[in-house]
Amino acid sequence: MKLFFIFLTFLAISFGRLIASEPKPNVLFIAVDDLRNDLGAYGVPHAQTPHLDALAQTSRVFNRHYVQVPTCGASRCALLRGKYPSVAAQVGNEGIAQTYREWGPQSLPAVFRQNGYKTLALGKITHHPGGLTGKGWAEGPEELPGAWDRAWIPNGPWKTPESIMHGYANGIARIPGKSPPWQSHDGPDEAYPDAWVAAEAIATLQQLKQTSTQNQPWFFGVGFFKPHLPFAAPKKWHDLHVRDGLELSPAVAAKPSWPSGWHNSSEFRSNYGHPDRLNPDTDASYARQMRIAYTASISYMDAQIGRVLAALNELGMAENTVVVLWSDHGFLLGEHGIWGKHCLYDNAIRSPLMIRYPNIVKPGVACDATVETVDVFPTLLDLCHLPSVPGLDGHSLMNHLKDPSAASSKPAHSFWTAGQRSIRTERWRLTVLPAKGDLATPFELFDYQTDPQETQNHAASQPAVVEQLLSMLENIPKPTRP
Repeated sequence: MKLFFIFLTFLAISFGRLIASEPKPNVLFIAVDDLRNDLGAYGVPHAQTPHLDALAQTSRVFNRHYVQVPTCGASRCALLRGKYPSVAAQVGNEGIAQTYREWGPQSLPAVFRQNGYKTLALGKITHHPGGLTGKGWAEGPEELPGAWDRAWIPNGPWKTPESIMHGYANGIARIPGKSPPWQSHDGPDEAYPDAWVAAEAIATLQQLKQTSTQNQPWFFGVGFFKPHLPFAAPKKWHDLHVRDGLELSPAVAAKPSWPSGWHNSSEFRSNYGHPDRLNPDTDASYARQMRIAYTASISYMDAQIGRVLAALNELGMAENTVVVLWSDHGFLLGEHGIWGKHCLYDNAIRSPLMIRYPNIVKPGVACDATVETVDVFPTLLDLCHLPSVPGLDGHSLMNHLKDPSAASSKPAHSFWTAGQRSIRTERWRLTVLPAKGDLATPFELFDYQTDPQETQNHAASQPAVVEQLLSMLENIPKPTRP
């Protein structure tokens, strides 16, 4: 019997050493800015996205992925923390820079770095492309110190990270309030920033192939800019969509008649100049032009991501690399009379999420469970066999990766300014809006089973549902103010 236990102990030690000696997978994390679920893989008929659709066929596609905050910096803050916003600053674009001192060492890239990974951030991964927050975003201080071995933007004709973020063709920077919200330049893909990001990503993958070892895997974040405003892409991508039927019905495009989260689309209307004061709310041809420009930007971005994924395959690195495709939020193209994000409607909060990993089970089968951005952090820890991090709000998606029919583990929670909060289940979304004057706190309640386009507010007719969802929403603490 003693010899038997010795033998078992020997087997356990040997197995542990075998597991420890196995190379950990690399991670290619692809972030896309302002991408709603307008991909062929999500059933959108006018989409021209062959490369992301091909990725979907080898991945787990999450049909109901919801972000925590509908603005770039705050959504990325929740991603990197794996937590809901806990203070008001984390609902704004400067949430990472203003609060990293409390959580930076436990952030997603910092944890990977502490566990032996080489961590790289190219383009827009945090809010500021290249990771600096000073003048033109080209000078210090760092946005997330200690997390990356290198954070940078490609060397292109745009003079600063801020100008590449809002870049027009061939190095032209935006003039706030004057530059147009779209551009169609008759030139090559390299006229715009995302082609430069793709080329730099490919060069970096080639370098990693030459220099990386089994003892140091890598986490490589690659952040693409399109389809973020301005909707700017080469003319050939605009021509691809000129015949698309992208009109929205008047009911969907109308401003809500009830107390709501509507806003005046200030990013679209104030940060850009509109010739002859054109207004997409009253000019159908201008609205169509904006939608074509947005979809053209998506197709352009899709082609650049396709180049990166092709290089990963050609270099023989795909078999040991986890690939994540994630967008920080969606974008409204006239729905509810809004052109932008910055609200808690589904088209602003819902965005693509795809995860591919070595030996994936049932690739190409989509998952309909409700999942959140905060779930990405613990999922990557599991996929890379890294120790769990205590205190995360997210749940690992391993059950859904192994079984796409697995049920949701929780509803999705989202936050916006002035105390706005929202909870999303498979059927319902309840949004709590700030009180106005003597009115009680208003609610927006949408029933996606009967009204997927959010044309009716059911709060008054469904008080029991409001009460139930409100009690669930109260389980999550509100972001506090200093």
